[in-house]
Amino acid sequence: MANLIQVSLVSQDSPVWSGEATMVVAKTTEGEIGLLAGHEPFLAILTAGEIRITTDSGVIKAETSEGGFLSMENNIVTVVVRDAHLVK
Repeated sequence: MANLIQVSLVSQDSPVWSGEATMVVAKTTEGEIGLLAGHEPFLAILTAGEIRITTDSGVIKAETSEGGFLSMENNIVTVVVRDAHLVK
């Protein structure tokens, strides 16, 4: 069984998605980052684009047109964006 991280993706209006995942990939102002369990504490500014959350049952994709920020500490990832919607 893979090591899991707890992920919360929220927009200014409402929660978009939350749950356990094996990886989160997002585009920051410094480039794309992938976060796995055990990653050191991390804080980044996100740019507009796709956020990919890999779970045991597949990949969840969300789009944001304005970006936001992402933080990770103790295997908890919080993604806060101005706007976001899940895409298929």
